[in-house]
Amino acid sequence: METTTLKIGGMTCMGCVSSVTKVLKAVPGVSDAQVTLTPSQASVQYDAALTNVAKLKLAVEDAGYDANEDAA
Repeated sequence: METTTLKIGGMTCMGCVSSVTKVLKAVPGVSDAQVTLTPSQASVQYDAALTNVAKLKLAVEDAGYDANEDAA
């Protein structure tokens, strides 16, 4: 399992957190996604054989939010 942290832009409420969590968990290969409003980020555990960071970012962007990999 791999873990990555994505900075999520555009979230303003807990409904947004719920939406981002839902779309990330729907990506095949994702075992867990913890999304927080402050700071606006998502910590995602995934199977690198089934998905990658680009697919995670695309899922978030398709839901109407911005996603960038945290360089930290």
